[in-house]
Amino acid sequence: MLDMNPIYEKRAVAVRPAGAEDAADVLAIRNHAIEHSTALWTQTPQTPAEGAVWLAAHLRRGSAFVAEAEGEVVGFAVYGPWRDYDGYRHTVENSVYVREGRHGLGVGTALMAALVAGAREAGLHVMIAGIEAGNAASVRLHERFGFQHVGTIPEAGTKFGRWLDLTLMSLRLS
Repeated sequence: MLDMNPIYEKRAVAVRPAGAEDAADVLAIRNHAIEHSTALWTQTPQTPAEGAVWLAAHLRRGSAFVAEAEGEVVGFAVYGPWRDYDGYRHTVENSVYVREGRHGLGVGTALMAALVAGAREAGLHVMIAGIEAGNAASVRLHERFGFQHVGTIPEAGTKFGRWLDLTLMSLRLS
C-alpha cells in the first residue's frame, strides 16, 4: 500500500500580489535560499530593513507575488529590471522561490504563471532567467513556460567554495 505522507499531497495554492505585510515571510524564504542553496549568489543574509527595501521596490512596480497554501506563505516570485540602461526597459529578470519543504506541490508553477501573466499585462517584451546550471528543477520549470536556453556562462560566479555556471533562459512575452 502506498504511504500517503501529507507532505507529498498536492495542495491548493493561491497566488496573489505581495504586500508589505509579506516582508517577513519573503525575507525568511529568501534568506533560507541564501544560506542553503546556490539560487542566490551571495552568502550574506538580508536584514529585515534590507529585505523591506528590496521588496518595496517590487511592490511599487507591481512585480511581486506570493503563494499561499493553508494560510501560510509558501513561496514568492518577482520580476525586475534586467539592466539599468533605458534600452533594456522592456526586458525583465525573474526570480521564483519556494519555502523549504513545499517543493513539488505546484507552488513554483503557480508563481511562474502569475509572473508571466503580470509581465505580459505590464506590456513587457522579454523575461530573462539566470539559473545556476545545476538547478535542473528550475530549468525544467522555465522550459514548461516556453523559456528557451540562450546560453551558459562557465564559472560566472562562486559560492560555497566552488565555481558556478550560469544558464540564461529567455521568454518572449509579446
